[in-house]
Amino acid sequence: MMTTLTGLKCVTCGRGFGPDGPWMTCPDCGPDDGILDVQYDLDAVRAAWKSTPLADRPLTHWRYHELLPLESSAIRDDWTVGWTPVIDASRLAKEMGLKQLLLKDEGRNPTASFKDRASSVGVAHALQLNANTIACASTGNAATSLAGHAALAGMPCVIFVPHTAPEPKLAQLLVFGATVIAVQGSYDQAYQLCSQACEKFGWYNRNCAINPVLVEGKKTGGLEIAEQSASFGGVPDWVAVSVGDGCTIAAVWKGLSEMHQLGVIDRLPRLLGVQAKGVAPIAYALKHGSMPTKLQDGCTVADSINVAVPRNWRKAVNALKQANGVVVSVDDDQILDAMRASGRHGVYAEPAAAAALAGVKVAIEDGIISGGDRVLAMVTGSGLKDTRAAIRAGGEPIKIEPNLDTLATALKGRGVTDGAG
Repeated sequence: MMTTLTGLKCVTCGRGFGPDGPWMTCPDCGPDDGILDVQYDLDAVRAAWKSTPLADRPLTHWRYHELLPLESSAIRDDWTVGWTPVIDASRLAKEMGLKQLLLKDEGRNPTASFKDRASSVGVAHALQLNANTIACASTGNAATSLAGHAALAGMPCVIFVPHTAPEPKLAQLLVFGATVIAVQGSYDQAYQLCSQACEKFGWYNRNCAINPVLVEGKKTGGLEIAEQSASFGGVPDWVAVSVGDGCTIAAVWKGLSEMHQLGVIDRLPRLLGVQAKGVAPIAYALKHGSMPTKLQDGCTVADSINVAVPRNWRKAVNALKQANGVVVSVDDDQILDAMRASGRHGVYAEPAAAAALAGVKVAIEDGIISGGDRVLAMVTGSGLKDTRAAIRAGGEPIKIEPNLDTLATALKGRGVTDGAG
């Protein structure tokens, strides 16, 4: 076992476990509350980074292998994931009245989403444990990333999706060769069925909500922000993240916190969590310390954050509290507006990814974020993931007959010059 991994700790009861597991949930607190967090010897990490500096390492998320729960032999440098670009959206910052707005474009990952960080580490861990099949439940992105990395590994995978999953995401799954189970029900029902199947058939469970290994993959997004922010004036004042199950925002915060403890950054940002109106249980949990007793209707164009029962809400709330964070909610019109705004500035975002940017605008309007602040928004997935929503946001093409005069008429008032002044 790698020397920097010291064990796991239950986020509810605080019980610690050795580096050999259990690798799912705390047996005392159970699968709903016993979420585990992976612990490391940061002095050993610091020594390893002194011996082989980060500056001398490949620009992928594997550069942080001492902060991943994998044996050295399990690291897959041939799977290129991470080190996604940070884009200085200066024109959009000016439009929004911000000092600086950065967009971290996770759509540049292999299957076009942030979830590649988690799935690559999860599949590597499954191989390390000699698992013969890997499975997950997902609204789409986690599924496609798992299918892609399972294909790289030559490992069978079974994917459970709600029947409402967007067609482009299903297409990726099927082309990658996954066995796809479209559940005639909600994401929560798909999740429950997946968990039952993993237990019955002995499959490796990739579900990030109960498998702490996956959060470690996701935290590399936070590790990267810490490094990359040096090129943009230092750590931003805010990092905005859309929230579904709660795993992503908790993971990004963990990555940032570890880099702070390791001395890579001298301060930490605040977190802005963004949920969709109608399905915002994390906002409720941050305020009340528990989940709402009544399920919300889950009506939103942002399918990736359409999670009425977030499995990792405790980690998300803990992260938000530590970060002096705030949660805002956005409606579908605001999400579609943000898709257009990010697209006009070179970043093609799916609805859940654009929600983070929409949340920044709401936070400015509500006085949470001020004009002098510097903000980084995590754009977690490509607009190619949901082309129907993208067309809703972008509008239809101009249809004309093949005639130059007709073209000139159609272009009037659209800000397109005809070259005549």
